Amino acid sequence: MTTLSGGGTLFNRITAKDIRDTKNLKDKLPVVTAYDAMMAGLAEKAGCDVLLVGDSLGMVVLGYESTIPVIMDDMVHHTKAVVRGSQKAHIVSDMPFMSFNVSVDDTLRNASRLIQEGGAQSVKLEGGKPISGQVKRLVASGIPVMGHIGLTPQSILNIGGYKIQGKIKTEALRLLEDAKILEEMGAYSIVLELIPAPLAKLITEEVSIPTIGIGAGPFCDGQVQVFHDLMGLYPKFVPKHTRQYLNLGVKIEKALRTYLMEVKDGDFPSDHESFSMDPEMFREMLK
Repeated sequence: MTTLSGGGTLFNRITAKDIRDTKNLKDKLPVVTAYDAMMAGLAEKAGCDVLLVGDSLGMVVLGYESTIPVIMDDMVHHTKAVVRGSQKAHIVSDMPFMSFNVSVDDTLRNASRLIQEGGAQSVKLEGGKPISGQVKRLVASGIPVMGHIGLTPQSILNIGGYKIQGKIKTEALRLLEDAKILEEMGAYSIVLELIPAPLAKLITEEVSIPTIGIGAGPFCDGQVQVFHDLMGLYPKFVPKHTRQYLNLGVKIEKALRTYLMEVKDGDFPSDHESFSMDPEMFREMLK
């Protein structure tokens, strides 16, 4: 597993440059989402050097049907929690729907909130050529940018759902062009989501910055997955590109059922979970 050096910032965090420098390393870069302090701490303790505060929190944490309802205040709030729960990991925060699609000034203002208020070390934007101006401005202003092309969940109303992108020639060429443009504008890495593995391999070979795949096959420089998908905590939908390493949802439900039964039967709490007091004092109190 790739182990990054850290120590590149005042707060001893891994930097965007550290991540960019993984491009030519033998080991792949593992990335996982995190939405609260506990999740961040567990992931970092396991050795994860890069944590993504994804707007996927809208679905797996806040209960929305998509990422579209997520707002800036949500992202700032959860980014703060992830930062508090970690020490060394690089924290990437998603820019939510319409926080960067209106104007360059709005993009800079909102990205600054994620860095200044949230404490993130970089931001992630969905899209390619149409947002190239925003990416360039952020990088010029000192805010590292992770790109995101392929399936862009914030655009599902246009796309028509969560569908594989780049299966036809025109789409594939557009994605390759988008990747090169993002690199030219100064992005330090690019997420490739739900695209054919051969196309992801081509893009990875054509750009000098790391590609991080999610549903894009094994040839990317790294992989990112949603925490809840890996742990079996989101039963509504298990993506094809996910490998479920633990069915934690079933285990939690079983444990809760046991707790409920023991409370109803009077088996909990027992003497072991209760506290005593001085018997003499208690007798005096009763008098």
